[in-house]
Amino acid sequence: MKHPTLTLSRREFLRNLAATTAGLALSPNIVSELLAQNRGRKLGIALLGLGGYASGQLGPALRETKLCELRAVITGHPEKGDKWANDYNLKKENIYSYETLDRIAENKDVDIVYVVTPPALHPEFTIRAAKAGKHVISEKPMATSVSDCERMIGACKNAKVQLGIGYRMHYDLFRKELMRIAQSQELGPLMKLSGNFSFVMNQRQWRVEKKLAGGGAMMDLGIYVVQAGEQATNSAIKSVTAHEEPKQRPDFFNEVEETIKFNLNFANGATLDGSTSFNGSGNVFRAEGAKGWFELTRGAFSYSGAVGQTSRGPLNFHWINQQAAQMDDFADCVLSGRKTPVSGEMGRRHLAIIMGIYEAARTGKTVNVR
Repeated sequence: MKHPTLTLSRREFLRNLAATTAGLALSPNIVSELLAQNRGRKLGIALLGLGGYASGQLGPALRETKLCELRAVITGHPEKGDKWANDYNLKKENIYSYETLDRIAENKDVDIVYVVTPPALHPEFTIRAAKAGKHVISEKPMATSVSDCERMIGACKNAKVQLGIGYRMHYDLFRKELMRIAQSQELGPLMKLSGNFSFVMNQRQWRVEKKLAGGGAMMDLGIYVVQAGEQATNSAIKSVTAHEEPKQRPDFFNEVEETIKFNLNFANGATLDGSTSFNGSGNVFRAEGAKGWFELTRGAFSYSGAVGQTSRGPLNFHWINQQAAQMDDFADCVLSGRKTPVSGEMGRRHLAIIMGIYEAARTGKTVNVR
């Protein structure tokens, strides 16, 4: 689609964006300005894959978004399509199967396709959506190999569409405060980091199937700790070490890791001690600098918001819908031509780090990350 030129200045837009600190919790006036560039029309999103995350998080979030709305779904289950059509008042012709996805090229209702399938399927659907001329959001992790990430980035560049990754935590208010503190260095450079994201998986699902998930807890949960480390340091990860813990349930986790511990070494000298598990409990992050510290003691990576403090006192932020903020920001990028901050390049980088962690765990050696 043609990217309209914004009538408000970039400086004014960014000032409003920074003032809200919520990604796109923008004032009604700013929302009106943005939509005016598209003749008052919200951008249309099609959700591809109607599993638990789409039904439990993304669908409800699209009832709250200001710049985009649900217009279509793509599913392998016709009965799911019918239910979503009824629940979200979708046109019957906007219900697609995976086989008919390519016809979405003719659908002017849809501007963005959000791919919400298991990671191994992200490349195929991202590439097909891009070839159909639609901007794409791929859920994280971006893919199961770096080469697939490259193919996804290349397809979107060739089609001249944006590619974003579903990094909702980039828009969380606690996380935005961490990024602000890291940028200002008011606590000094944050050099000693730690994080853990774990839960007990009781029901077998695609996340423990290597062919679909690419790996276990590191792919699904540990990636959040990696992202938080980057946000706290503003520095690239240059090398990693890791080891996989002995499996407590080897029959259940017979294809992927159950628990893995890892260390990240940053170019600026910072280090992060991380861990993640499908058979544990943890949802915390801490970053220490010469002048103080930042920590999230509960809910560091949760949908519902965190509990945290710095060495200067409690962190008090109201809850926002992270997914709504994420999708509204991507819609703004499409409308304005601004490059999404959670880009395909970020997704590729994180997958390269995770692949390095797996190699380090397998070999027992320090692995340099390119």
